[in-house]
This record gives sequence, structure tokens and C-alpha cells, in this order.
Amino acid sequence: MKQRIAFIGAGKMAAALISCIYNKKLAKSIIASDKSNENLNRIKKYLKIVTTTDNREAIKNSDIVFVCVKPQDMDNVLNEIRNAAGDYLVVSIAAGIKLKHLESKLKNKRIIRVMPNINCLAGEMAAGFSANRRATKQDIKNVSELLNSAGIAFLVKENLLDAVTAISGSGPAFFAYFIGAFAEAGIKNGLPKDIAFKLACQTALGTGKLLMEKNLIPEEMIGMVASKKGTTIAGLRILKKHKVKDILIKTIDAAVKRSEELGK
Repeated sequence: MKQRIAFIGAGKMAAALISCIYNKKLAKSIIASDKSNENLNRIKKYLKIVTTTDNREAIKNSDIVFVCVKPQDMDNVLNEIRNAAGDYLVVSIAAGIKLKHLESKLKNKRIIRVMPNINCLAGEMAAGFSANRRATKQDIKNVSELLNSAGIAFLVKENLLDAVTAISGSGPAFFAYFIGAFAEAGIKNGLPKDIAFKLACQTALGTGKLLMEKNLIPEEMIGMVASKKGTTIAGLRILKKHKVKDILIKTIDAAVKRSEELGK
């Protein structure tokens, strides 16, 4: 059964989620609240949803409430809605705010914590989410369907969300760094800037798509491209010589560690 969904906070991430849910007709109704009329007006330009600046009004008749505000604003919002009537499920996308803290503010509530990523803006989100003990199997199923409308999402134990944060939360910045380097190398070797950039982006996009659609492991993909004494082997030798794989693992490890520190 389709749910009545409220969004508290209507920034870019929330707007992207709303758009995916709306366009795939997964909700019975959607209402968004935000203290910024600019954010609300931006959404209303392309989606026919109800908007308000009153958070309590937004959740009044809702089944699922997505809280999409900055971590530093979370407690104010939770204090505002904690006594609002209704048997609604709360879904938080605030980084670093753990289920235990959410439960301390929202007594006896069903709660799901999501770690989304910026690629939601392109409908290609990679997310992880965890549920508290009160959340039902149906809650998990409903939220999974909503999140997967914007990309892919996996249910994981909460202690694994730090790894999700490092891989998919920070990951877009790391991949953008690689794409920038690829494009710069292309320019250095004579390609026009726009062509080098688009080739690098499309190659990254196509590689991920091919790996997933054909269910390939990276080593299989490398074997499909590389040939003896060819150009790929020449490049791979440089990667192995400089232990780039080790550097990348250390990069993710550093992001995981920082995520753990921020969550304390």
C-alpha cells in the first residue's frame, strides 16, 4: 500500500529523493516542509506536491517522515516533532547521528537511519540504511523501495554505516579526483579539454555499469581489456609499481576512521 510521506527539509538531497519517489509514483501523497521558501518554491516549480513552513503540519497525517536537515539542526527538529501525534516511521539522512541518539529524542518511535550519497541528484544513489528494533519488516521493505527508486540501497548493521560513508558517501569525491586526473592527462596529450573530460566521465560511468550489468568482478574486467604487451598492461605496471591499490585502501580506511570519530 502506498504511503503518505513527509519531508522535513527540502534541500538538494531531499528534493532529489522527492523527485524520484514522485516520478515513480511510489507515494500516496508527499508534503515537504522547510524554513526556506526558496527551497520549497524550487520544488513546486516541477512537482505538484504540498509544501509548508510548519514541520508539525507536515507530519500531521503522514506514515513516513524523512528528516533531511543538517546534523547541527537535527536536535531542534526532533524536539519540535517528538510530541506530535501519529504512528509514523522516522527516516533520518543526517550524517553521524546514530540510532541511539535518535531514539533518545523520539521515544517509542520506529526509526531508520540512512547514509545516502550525492549521486542521488542524478538518480544514481548508492546508500546504506539501518533500522532500530521497533522498525517492522514492512517498514524496512517500504523504505528500501523508496530509496531504490533513486539508485540502490542496502540494509546493513549500523556499525557498518561508517564503511558505507567512506565508500559511497565520500566515494564520489574520490572518483571525481580520478576523473579529473584522467582528463588532465588527456589534455596533456593533446585532447581538447571538453572532450578529455567527457571521455573520462563516460569511461567511469560505462565501467561501473558494465561491471554491475554483467556481474563481473574487477579482475575479469581488467582481463577483458588488457592484452599482452598492450597499452593497458603498460598503464597497469605503473599502478602496481606505485602500489596505487594500497593507497586507495588507505584512503577508504582514513575516511572510515574519521566517520567513526565524528559519530562518537
